[in-house]
Amino acid sequence: SPLEGAKRGKDTSMWLAIESVKNSEADIVISAGNTGALLVISKLNLKMIENIDKPALSALWPNKKGMSVVLDLGANIECSAKNLLDFSIMGASLYTSLYPNDKPNIGLLNIGSEELKGNEIIKETYQILNEKNFKNFNFSGYIEGNHLMDGDINVIVSDGFTGNVALKTAEGTANFIIGELKKTMTSSIMGKISSLLNISNLKKFKKRLDPRLYNGAIFIGLDSPVVKSHGGTDFIGFSNSLDVCNRIVKGNLIEKIKQNIWFMRINLTKKDLVNEVYMQLGFSKQISESLIEDFFSTIVKNIKDKRKLKLSKFGTFSIRKKNSRVGRNPKTKESKIISGRDVVLFKPSKEFKNFINSKENG
Repeated sequence: SPLEGAKRGKDTSMWLAIESVKNSEADIVISAGNTGALLVISKLNLKMIENIDKPALSALWPNKKGMSVVLDLGANIECSAKNLLDFSIMGASLYTSLYPNDKPNIGLLNIGSEELKGNEIIKETYQILNEKNFKNFNFSGYIEGNHLMDGDINVIVSDGFTGNVALKTAEGTANFIIGELKKTMTSSIMGKISSLLNISNLKKFKKRLDPRLYNGAIFIGLDSPVVKSHGGTDFIGFSNSLDVCNRIVKGNLIEKIKQNIWFMRINLTKKDLVNEVYMQLGFSKQISESLIEDFFSTIVKNIKDKRKLKLSKFGTFSIRKKNSRVGRNPKTKESKIISGRDVVLFKPSKEFKNFINSKENG
């Protein structure tokens, strides 16, 4: 079991490989060992990327137009709207690292394409993604299972339960098609003749569905990338996993995730703050909105009445009177009296400055 694998100690090859990344002796980990053990040992040794709550298991799937990134494929059975939002950002970052010339289109895997379909968590995630503009990906709404291979959406996001069911269904369907086609082509003389006449097309078809060419699941959300190769693959499959590793390192995946998370947080609107309170504290949307409104109203009122407000470990707001002065119109060069007014100043606290300049948040 995964726990038994983790309990075997620090002398196992899997543990040592992950430690080498932790100690910056290697750039990435790849393993064909037990998936559960790899995930457990990775989480024990590696830190989470800041502001990411849960890591996700992702993989590459073929579609009609190229490739798709799909996550989560089983690392997290239950997910919140915050988790699905994180998966969207991580999935877009992974796609951009692997395919730097394309801008990813993100879709939430759901039972229908209408906004009202799905459970409350996925509807909440839809609302957050739909309201916010992201510079590194486009949000395309919901995607149903029968459109996964169309190629219009190339980053598909779901919770681990749904994603794993979709993965096993796709694998089973591909095996069924190949098996039935092989049976048809070899069950009669006409079938064998037909297969010989179409040998070139059949080879292309088989190659398109060859799982070895898409081998390599990526465990993302930790501060170092971890890749899982299928344990039963051959040298072709493992070499494709190594190619994925190479592209991830060259594409600076971890740095891209950190930058995209940071970009999202420094461009907060009041709606974003409401969503943060809703996702982090579990209050209803109405209560979350009320809390944010009351918070800002209290700050503004106190600054206006007392002309100074100190927030512990954050900083001090104060009002300074700016005297009237003579200004000059830059176009007409005419002089003009600019009336005096109050201006709001902010002085950050020592703790706030230290946090901003710390290595973990730089």
